[in-house]
Amino acid sequence: MNEKSKGQRFLQLFICFFKVGAFTFGGGFAMIPLIEREIVDNKKWISEKEIIDVFAVAQSLPGAIAINTSTFIGYKVLGRLGAVVATAGVVLPSLITITLIAMFFSIVRGNPIFDAIFDGISPAIVALILVAGVKIAKESVKDKLGAIILLFTVIAITFFKVQAIFVIIAGALIGIIIYFFFPKLSKKIINREEDDIGIS
Repeated sequence: MNEKSKGQRFLQLFICFFKVGAFTFGGGFAMIPLIEREIVDNKKWISEKEIIDVFAVAQSLPGAIAINTSTFIGYKVLGRLGAVVATAGVVLPSLITITLIAMFFSIVRGNPIFDAIFDGISPAIVALILVAGVKIAKESVKDKLGAIILLFTVIAITFFKVQAIFVIIAGALIGIIIYFFFPKLSKKIINREEDDIGIS
């Protein structure tokens, strides 16, 4: 890769995550569908399976999931500098916006127009997250075991207010138990995943 094409890729990476940061209201999980569309569907930098793994790792680490995700993907695409560029891209829009809001907070606060805008945005954000969740579920939940884990996770978070990190740890432990104590089931799952991504 020559310097010009490499520079163009850095620019593409920055613009991609700048768009994610600029056009997502609500932050956090609201960024997931846009990240997925930009990175997987449009740019094809990583696969659908990989992005699910990235989201899982990003959620299990300290910090905002959007920042963790952008850093991880930036590193995977263009190394350490790519991680810096992607992170800067996703953070910069929020930094600019919150700085401007802080400067004019007394004007914005309690303004009925702004209240109406955010009242309209909130349901749309919920819809975006729901669509992304369904798409990811179709990719991740492909057997009875996956469906059971999904069901218990929803119950644990919704009714028992279990923190996400503990749910992720529990899922990891289940995976380890299956790997060591149920090798046939583990091999079946691995073979299915390899078939899905086209590994012979």
